[in-house]
Amino acid sequence: WLKPSGSAARPNLFCAATRSSKVMGKTRVISKGYRHGTRDKYSKKYRTKGLPGLARYLVNFKRGDFVDIVADPSVQKGLPYSFYHGRTGIVFNVNRNALGVEVTKIVGNRQLRKRIHVRIEHVRKSRCNEAFRQRVRENDLKKQQARKEGKSIVCKREPVGPKEMKTVEANPDEVEVLALLPFVENYF
Repeated sequence: WLKPSGSAARPNLFCAATRSSKVMGKTRVISKGYRHGTRDKYSKKYRTKGLPGLARYLVNFKRGDFVDIVADPSVQKGLPYSFYHGRTGIVFNVNRNALGVEVTKIVGNRQLRKRIHVRIEHVRKSRCNEAFRQRVRENDLKKQQARKEGKSIVCKREPVGPKEMKTVEANPDEVEVLALLPFVENYF
C-alpha cells in the first residue's frame, strides 16, 4: 500500500519524546540519608525554635537512670538516628557531653539491646517509673506502721476479681415472656 507523500520527511516527534524519557529512568531520587523522612519528626513546635536553654545542660544523670531520647534538631552534634526518637532507655555510661543509653529494639521475632551514645541535648529524664517509686515509698511507710503495731501486712496488688453474686427478684405480673410468633403461610 502507498504511504502519504510527506510522512517520510517528517520524523515522529511523539515517539522521540517517549523514547528519551525511558532512557532517563527515574527523575526522583529516593533519599537514603541519615535524616531521611524526618520532616515532621524533627520539626520544632511554634515559638520553641532555636537552641536549648541552660537548664537542659544542668541536669545530673547517673548510671541506671531511665531517660527519654527526644532528638533536638537545632543541635546537629550527637543527634541520634530517627528510630530512637521518642524511645526510653537506661543510662549505662556517663561522659562529659554525652550519655550511653541502652534501648531495646524489636527486630523480627527477637528483642535486641542496642547501646548508643547521645549528647545531653537530646536526652531528658523519664517519668516512666514515677508511679512505681511512689508505690514503693507508700509500701515502706505501711510496713513501718505495721511493724510498730506488731502486725503482718501484704503489700502485693490484688487484681480486681469478679463482682459479687446477686439475685434479681420481680413480681410475676411484671414479667413479660418474649416468644417467637408461629409462622403463617400467607401468599395472598
